[in-house]
Amino acid sequence: MERLRVEFTTEPFDLDEAPAHAVVAREVIQSAELDAVDVGPFGNTAEGGADAVLTAVDALLRRSLAAGATRVSLQVNVIGEGEK
Repeated sequence: MERLRVEFTTEPFDLDEAPAHAVVAREVIQSAELDAVDVGPFGNTAEGGADAVLTAVDALLRRSLAAGATRVSLQVNVIGEGEK
């Protein structure tokens, strides 16, 4: 199965406290069936099988926009085949 890596950020930024949309986005990624999840204040990445990544991206977009994100920047890369 093809593996994908997603990198994303949500805006607007708040350096004092994580906004609701950022918290929701992180919860989606951390609860998805992905591996190599890395969340940080200025960007987040996760890897997994294509179906799992695409399902997580759908939920990430829908839930973070509903929670107040005004912009979601993301990049999805094919990183290989096979399970890690």
